[in-house]
Amino acid sequence: MNFSETIKLAFDQILAHKLRSFLTLLGMIIGVTAFMIVLSLLQGFSAYVDEKLAGIGSNSFTVRRFSFEDFKDTDTIAAAQRRNKELTFDEMEFIRERAQLVGLIGAKAGNMNREVKGGGETLSSVQISGAEPVTAQIDKLDIAEGRFFSEPENNNAARVAYVGADVAKKLYPRESAIGRELTISGIPYRIIGVQTAKGTVFGQPQDNFITLPIKTFGSAFGGLTRQRAPYFVVTSKDEKKVADAVEEVRMLMRIKRKIPFGEKDTFGILTPDAITNLIGGVTKPIGTVILAVPSIALLVGGIVIMNIMLVAVTERTREIGIRKSLGARQSDILRQFLLESATLSALGGIIGLIIAEIAGFVITAVFFPTKISLLAAFFAIAFSGVVGALAGLYPAWKAARLDPIEALRAD
Repeated sequence: MNFSETIKLAFDQILAHKLRSFLTLLGMIIGVTAFMIVLSLLQGFSAYVDEKLAGIGSNSFTVRRFSFEDFKDTDTIAAAQRRNKELTFDEMEFIRERAQLVGLIGAKAGNMNREVKGGGETLSSVQISGAEPVTAQIDKLDIAEGRFFSEPENNNAARVAYVGADVAKKLYPRESAIGRELTISGIPYRIIGVQTAKGTVFGQPQDNFITLPIKTFGSAFGGLTRQRAPYFVVTSKDEKKVADAVEEVRMLMRIKRKIPFGEKDTFGILTPDAITNLIGGVTKPIGTVILAVPSIALLVGGIVIMNIMLVAVTERTREIGIRKSLGARQSDILRQFLLESATLSALGGIIGLIIAEIAGFVITAVFFPTKISLLAAFFAIAFSGVVGALAGLYPAWKAARLDPIEALRAD
């Protein structure tokens, strides 16, 4: 019996017992669906982080009061709070004047929530922050309408605002927000720019913000200190020398702060690689544990297939005896039952993958992006087929070893 005939027999047996085949598939469908949804969430999150880091630029990094290492435990945090001083504009100018490898450097501050009014509407919990004009180039802002603020506007603490798409749409839904007024804590600002909509990530809106010139922000909210203290965003001139630029900025900060040789930095430098490594260090072990849970469902699905195939061997004992008496070899019987169980399991994998894809579209539309790679999809189908083959190994071996005389006597 050739391979194509064996496959045809396998499908004939599956279609001959539709309900039983479906119930057998159910365990594999649930297992593959759950596994692929979790995997798509993890891959989607990883792709989103890579996209955002790429959008910021692989040659950019930030200088902050604290580093990731300062948040290991409560004692480390307390020590860092005593040791690390707030960044100052003098330090930024010191870097700007002396750095040879730095392309652009600018300051940002804030990220506090405030009530905003405008156009007869009131918005609660809008994120307010301050920034220097140069940060628009560093962040590669995608401006939908209007412009970002200028150096003269920042130097004069002008009351102008660059807003997210949600803020503009909610305050002025029927007209352009450019040139219109909004108020924050009773202070009026003129809208000069609207950012292109970004949507939501993990259910959190990315367009519910207002950015003010950093000097305007400082004068309006009580100075640039504590939670309003500035931090620096920096780019290197050469993408191939980012590490050298980071070390140059670190050295200049240590010189400016007069930190003795051998003592720990009193500031933190966050690079895209550091962020990626931090996220990877958190998501990889969590992802492994989460993926282990639906894997149990795959194991249960394999056990169900084994049980059904054992029942099938018992039901078809006479058929096996007839085939053997007509010249079928043990290898023919073994191959038939292995292909039946593998085909059954692979069908469950395909259906589970289709359901996972549909669920992924829904999750992406409502919550945050998901992603299933072609390699992962192929692996899911192949793995489910392998599980089916392994589950059907013992039933197939049992069927192949049946004595034809005894098999023909079966009812």
